[in-house]
Amino acid sequence: MTDASADEELGPIDYIVVELPAGQTQLTGEALAELAALVSEGTVRVLDLMFVHKGEDGSIDVTEIEDLEELGDLGIIEATLAEVLAEQDLLDIAVAMEPGSSAAVLVWENTWAAPFAVAVRRNGGQLVASGRIPTQALIASMTNEGE
Repeated sequence: MTDASADEELGPIDYIVVELPAGQTQLTGEALAELAALVSEGTVRVLDLMFVHKGEDGSIDVTEIEDLEELGDLGIIEATLAEVLAEQDLLDIAVAMEPGSSAAVLVWENTWAAPFAVAVRRNGGQLVASGRIPTQALIASMTNEGE
């Protein structure tokens, strides 16, 4: 992707904040393997991944992926990071967190959708709304259709 066309070639960008189990401070195991697989397959491109830790006293500590000693499967995404999260974003996230908890904050590009997004923009279209349907709501809706 060249700098001149970077804006035009981007797919939709999403983010999630995932609370980690007690005592865990970063993604591990199956979740980490699945993220690495999505990146390897070209389905997504990770733009930012940070870990927020809120101390019992309310203090906030942020760990960037570059600060981790052992990257393991995360090594695959380090080269694609654009570091889009600002300090205020992380402070806002920490406000919603319980003292003593940790969370992973992941921002990614849906590279699978980039060709469609580019075509829409080239035809003069623009994104005017976006959202998510909770999985449980969809399952409930599909279950009720059969009744």
